[in-house]
Amino acid sequence: MNHDVLINLADARQRHRGPGVPSPCVSVCQMDPCSGLCRGCWRSIDEIAGWGALSDEARLQIWSRIEDRQR
Repeated sequence: MNHDVLINLADARQRHRGPGVPSPCVSVCQMDPCSGLCRGCWRSIDEIAGWGALSDEARLQIWSRIEDRQR
């Protein structure tokens, strides 16, 4: 999988000033046709579309998947 950006929750938390779980978005919004994942945030289109309505627990589960995908 050829993604341009590696991301992690710890770094996102340092940049995030508000409450709750920070978004993984890094403003590199391009879907990889082979993997079906965003090249910037490593999320699927369904994970991106649903992010705003998710609980913090569900967002943390997505972050865990994102970090696993980068290995």
